Amino acid sequence: METNQNLNDEQTIDLGELFRELINKALIILLAALIGGLAGILVSKTVMTPEYTSTAKMYVLAQSSGDSVTNADLQAGASLTTDYEEIIRSRQVAETVIARLNLTNDDGTMMQYETLLKKISVSTPTDSRVINISVSDEDPYIACDITDALLQASMEHIQDVMSIETISVVENANIPITPDSPNTMRNALMGAVLAAIIVIIIVIAVYMTNDTIRTSEDVERYLGLSMLGTIPFSSTDKKSSKFRRRNLQAKGGKRR
Repeated sequence: METNQNLNDEQTIDLGELFRELINKALIILLAALIGGLAGILVSKTVMTPEYTSTAKMYVLAQSSGDSVTNADLQAGASLTTDYEEIIRSRQVAETVIARLNLTNDDGTMMQYETLLKKISVSTPTDSRVINISVSDEDPYIACDITDALLQASMEHIQDVMSIETISVVENANIPITPDSPNTMRNALMGAVLAAIIVIIIVIAVYMTNDTIRTSEDVERYLGLSMLGTIPFSSTDKKSSKFRRRNLQAKGGKRR
């Protein structure tokens, strides 16, 4: 029991010293966080390409028969929402959009449907049959054109595949004004946190690997010896030691 208590006491003292070491380096940590935040802003403004997102909405209702809409029709529409999302993100719909808009890559070659699908996101709010179709692109006007073409191609393909007649456009595609990404504030915060963590890890690593004996407590802890007394280092001793170092440097210069 006594041995375990000593180990616990030693661990508490070590953690206390480590905390004091971090406090002493607080200014360096804050400076690193500031530099990391500025780096995040700089990367967001100069390196990362802004992207604009255009969104359109459509409403699909699986109507069984007749002009009236029953509760069963509403429930069927809600349960089939996932199927509609898969159809919208299908290869045939993507290739139709590419052909209608003559979409190409940066090198002038015809865009592949996998490339277009990476720009598309489809979502449905909870307890809703409204489907949101979003497209992200570096050009806001191209993003709007692709969203409109994707909306029309999706409506046509859903009608052909599932024999549904009731599909309504809730919102046409908009021309985005502000970029959706990158998020400058988020990148700045991530850069600041990452830089601070790196500096904290370095401080901890230096502290853990430093076995220099600096205090009487270190002598008792690491060497197991009891201190009988300490000799203070006066300001006169400091001045004399500096004077001796200067004389040695001067003599060394004359020898050269």
